[in-house]
Amino acid sequence: MEHTDFFIGIAQKTLWITALAAAPLLIPALITGLVLGMVQAATSVNEQTLTFVPKLIIVAVMLALFGGSIIYLIVDFTHEIFDRIPDLLQ
Repeated sequence: MEHTDFFIGIAQKTLWITALAAAPLLIPALITGLVLGMVQAATSVNEQTLTFVPKLIIVAVMLALFGGSIIYLIVDFTHEIFDRIPDLLQ
C-alpha cells in the first residue's frame, strides 16, 4: 500500500508540473486566438494565416520569456523523482 501512495503522489505532482509548464504558453495563445477570432468575425475575413502567425509569434515570445523557468521546473521535478528512487528499494 505504501508504494501505491507513492506512485499516486508522483502522478498527481506530474500533472501539476505539466499544467504549470504548459500554462505560460497556452494561455497567451488562447487569448490571442480569441481576440483575433473576434476581429475576423467582425471584419468577415476568413484567412487562416491571420490567426496562425500571431499565435506562433506569441508562443515564441512566451517561450523566450518563460523557457528558463519551465526548464528549471522540469529539471527540479526530475531530480526529486530520482532522489526518491532509493526509498522504493527499501
